[in-house]
Amino acid sequence: MVEGEDLVEAGLAVGLEPVELLVAGENVSPEVLASVSGLPHPSRRIAVFRRDDLPRLEPAAAPEVGLALWHVGDPGNVGTILRSADALGPSFVALSAGCADPTGPKALRASMGAVFRVPLGRFEDAPGRRVALVARGGESLKGADLGGPVTFVLGSEREGLPESVVRASDVRVSIPLERGPESLNVAVAAAIALYERRRSRG
Repeated sequence: MVEGEDLVEAGLAVGLEPVELLVAGENVSPEVLASVSGLPHPSRRIAVFRRDDLPRLEPAAAPEVGLALWHVGDPGNVGTILRSADALGPSFVALSAGCADPTGPKALRASMGAVFRVPLGRFEDAPGRRVALVARGGESLKGADLGGPVTFVLGSEREGLPESVVRASDVRVSIPLERGPESLNVAVAAAIALYERRRSRG
């Protein structure tokens, strides 16, 4: 279920056919729409789309760059990462078990409609050379070879990436930080990685 005129329009703009489209004052009263809304200020439009109609990650035809998320549980972070993948892509997002649902209300709002444009897939299906983003001890992101198909692998908000996932990656990189801070927010790290890859490609 998608609430809000901008989000509903984003789904319609990519050609998705809603199962249901409710518009206050047209086919439903504002009072009825408000009764099913989860927003503080009820929207004038609510649409129901099929999950199966969202863009899917097809490894053979995937964008050259993507993000593989390991146990990223905050829906706001997942939605923000989708938004960055859309803006700094074209990119895909692959999610492990334990990640927040990208179609949940908070993730949808944070994605600003990117969920309708960014291919989604499973963590294990992410193609390309895997670049694990670790808080400390990796090669500098700025100096890393980011050419060719690349998947940035990012870990959960609290624990980061387990060593087994890091070892399974092709290279580990870190974003240089000032002394003191332990790490960056995972959504911020994802955006920086995508931007650096884009910058390095000219």
